[in-house]
Formats: sequence, structure tokens, C-alpha cells
Amino acid sequence: MADGRSGIPAGDEIAVPREIHIIDAFAQRPFSGNPAAVCVLEKEAGDEWMQAVAAEMNLSETAFLLGRGSGEWSLRWFTPKIEVDLCGHATLAAAHMLWQEMQQPHEVLRFHTRSGLLAAECKDGWISLDFPSDPPVTCEVTSAMTQALGLCPVSAAKARNKYLLELPTEEDVRNLQPDMGLVARLDALGVIVTAACKSGEVDFVSRFFAPAAGVDEDPVTGSAHCVLAPWWSGHLNRQQLIGYQASPRGGQVGMHLRDDRVELLGQAITVLKGRFFL
Repeated sequence: MADGRSGIPAGDEIAVPREIHIIDAFAQRPFSGNPAAVCVLEKEAGDEWMQAVAAEMNLSETAFLLGRGSGEWSLRWFTPKIEVDLCGHATLAAAHMLWQEMQQPHEVLRFHTRSGLLAAECKDGWISLDFPSDPPVTCEVTSAMTQALGLCPVSAAKARNKYLLELPTEEDVRNLQPDMGLVARLDALGVIVTAACKSGEVDFVSRFFAPAAGVDEDPVTGSAHCVLAPWWSGHLNRQQLIGYQASPRGGQVGMHLRDDRVELLGQAITVLKGRFFL
């Protein structure tokens, strides 16, 4: 039966998953890091239905998994507005859910995605994600960037679909209040702002804004660290880095740059299990 108002199929006609999990990723305690919803599908579901679920969850990403056997899964990610090509925190949440909630026996999980094959592995209580590096290329600091942020970046660079804007100080990053309407008008999916951390507790701090994708500020962003890792590795001349995403929730991300790949390290906590009634 279809919902006559939306036209979106409901119930067993699309093999609705019975449960949905909300998991805080890149978090060491509940209500920190970045929450993601994770659904395991019984069979292929329509794009419209998955987008509707993501809008209902209203989190920065909802992940949909479909088993392929032997520790291999198809994985897709949706914001409340669009499907995205890469999402680190929802992948971390998916791996955590498969191991902790579904008791998957495989030591390595492989995810087939729009960004190619990604892998997750447990390492000493941390989840390691094997992601593609996205090195940004230096570009001009424009007046549009300065107006969107309300201050002038020290430097600018463009990755595949994100701007990286380096700010003068860590305090500038933490205190920034960008104009989201102007940020959305920049020619990128989102904007990373970053600065070196002078205290030495971590190597750098960052924040990520993606109003064009329906996410004004993402709490902790794995894909942004695929851009930040090569940028700060070049600045600091080190392959192993630790970053802190200084959103109101906040979260720490470990990185190990290996040629054209980035190992992202994080932890996750299940905070909610829900049931569909469709």
C-alpha cells in the first residue's frame, strides 16, 4: 500500500527494516561526536523512500546498508536533503552497529559505495576506516569567502567538493559565526575552516558547514578530515595527526596518511534503537 499523499511505498512492499539505530560517532561518551542513523535493509529500497527516512531522522546523515555476504555491504548515505558520495561518521556508525548490535563475526568489513570500496577494522578498541585522501589545491581567497565567514582567511584551497579555509587562530575557528546563506552560495558542497592548535593537545581544530546539503554545521565530519589530513600533513611534515572538530558537540579524529588513502580512527556509542511502524 502506498501513502496517498506522498506516493512513497510503505510496509512490506519495500521490505521496511524493522529497526533503526542512532549512534554517536567519533564519540567517547553519549551525546557527543556526530549522531548518525543506521538502517539495515532486507532488499533494495527506492531512493525516494531512503531520502524520506533521512528527512524524518533529520540528522546530518542516515546510512543504509544492504548485505552482500562474507562481510561485504552496500552502503549509501543521505542528508535530510540529498544523497552524498562520502560520509565518515555514518560509516563509523555503520561498522559499530554491525559489530556491536548485529554481532557480525568478520574482523574486516568492506563497504561498496559511491566513493569506491571502503573498509573498517577494529584496532585496540578503536574503529579504523580506510578512506580516500582528498588533497586540496590552493586557490584564491575571494571576497565571497570573506563575506560568508565575516573575516578574511589566511589561505584557501579547493578539494573535490569542499573548500578548506585556514583562519588566523584557533579562537577564530571556535568563535566563528558564518552567514549560512552566503556559505550556501559558494560553489562547493561545504566549507571547512581550520587553524593550528597552539596548546599541543591536538594538531589542529576545524569546523564544517554545509547548508547547501541541508546541514548548517556538521558536528564531526570524517570526509572533511580526508581533506584536512593531506593539508596539515604538508604543513607539519607528519603523516600521523590528531584533529578536533570544535562544533558544540565536538569530537576527536585520528588520522594516518598513506599515499592516496587516509586511515581515520574513532569510537562510537549506540544511544537509541527505534522501530518502524509502516
